[in-house]
Amino acid sequence: MHSGFNPSEEAARLVAWLKNSCISTLKRDGGVIGVSGGLDSATVLHLAVSAFGPEKVIVVMLPDRDSSPDSAMLAENMALRLGVKTLTRDITPALNGFGCYEARDHAVKQAVPDFDPSADKFKIVLPQNLLGEASLNIFSAVVIKPDGKEIRRRLTPSQVNEIVAASNLKQRARMMTLYHEAERRNYAVIGTGNKNEHDLGFFVKYGDGGVDLQPIRHLFKTQVYALAKEIGVPEDILNRPPTTDTYPADTTQEEFFYRLPFELLDGIWEAHEKALSAEEIASTFSLSVDQVNNVIADIRDKQRTTEYLRLAPLVP
Repeated sequence: MHSGFNPSEEAARLVAWLKNSCISTLKRDGGVIGVSGGLDSATVLHLAVSAFGPEKVIVVMLPDRDSSPDSAMLAENMALRLGVKTLTRDITPALNGFGCYEARDHAVKQAVPDFDPSADKFKIVLPQNLLGEASLNIFSAVVIKPDGKEIRRRLTPSQVNEIVAASNLKQRARMMTLYHEAERRNYAVIGTGNKNEHDLGFFVKYGDGGVDLQPIRHLFKTQVYALAKEIGVPEDILNRPPTTDTYPADTTQEEFFYRLPFELLDGIWEAHEKALSAEEIASTFSLSVDQVNNVIADIRDKQRTTEYLRLAPLVP
């Protein structure tokens, strides 16, 4: 997979690009990064430290009441090892003020009347049988009771919109905080989005998508893994399943959005971009042609329905 991709050469190129783009183009003195304990932010942090030195990089951790404690622990340990200053800004009070949790929980309760926000956990997920049959990206709410019982209900479009709109307040509150910390230091905000997130629409417009620099936006997730290993990202982060860390219940990125393991998704996607036929791709990955076509259709559908996220503001 990824023929011609050299992680060592790419790391050196990105470090030079960060230094030139931040200092020469943007006229900023360093970088601020929101670090979650996940692979992407860890990779970008390592690149930024190599570009600017640890004294010119600020790690900001932005938990809310739904965040996993593991995220803060992993981020703190990594920053300590790199010698980078950390700040923690709990955005829960801001989100309460915005009505984030109230609006979100109201929509979940419409779908699952038995949902008790004070006791239950929940997440939203897409169908996971993409290889089994062609299926639409229709979300369901999964409510998890204290005894472990799960209640799953399909969400209506209006319920999805309400949950997503409320949840997106988290990313926008985080980005406001990052810019406050950056501007008071004359630093740039460095984004952590990868190709999967950007091209398929797994980001929040003017939230995690609203940054000054996007050093890994062109890289598939599997390329980010290769790069991370090359530059020394800790094993506990490399081995952590990619999560959304958005909802009270643990949710992997695969079940929430991508519907496939990254190795398979990226491989089919890259082969399709190189104009290989469905038959050739199927042979490479030991799949049927129908399965390959299901994946390609899902990629195209996500790209089409999220195109508005990638557009600059329209002007007459």
